[in-house]
Amino acid sequence: MKLPTTFQDLIEEVNDLDLYKKLILQLNKDFLYANIDLDFDEAILPTSLKLMLHETVYKLIQEKFTEYLNLLYIIDVPEHAVRALNGDDTVELAEQVSFLILKREWQKVWFRNKYS
Repeated sequence: MKLPTTFQDLIEEVNDLDLYKKLILQLNKDFLYANIDLDFDEAILPTSLKLMLHETVYKLIQEKFTEYLNLLYIIDVPEHAVRALNGDDTVELAEQVSFLILKREWQKVWFRNKYS
């Protein structure tokens, strides 16, 4: 599996395999496990998904850092990938972490679809 390098590439791949709904369900499941009050509608547009996820991650970094770390742990975002990001600009950091979250969730959905 070759992971997408941009949000647009990820969405195109998800849509090509008709797994967008499963990606949303996986996101909802992991946010629920992390006890974060965010529930994406299954019909959410990709641009809205990106914006809502970015805003949520930003607020978690700013206001609830422990919950942010817990979310990354539950989703299983690679620690080395997060450490490699530049944390000088929190808005940019939140956007990059949001993409890491989406990539990891996409991996889970892709593997489940391919091997089950």
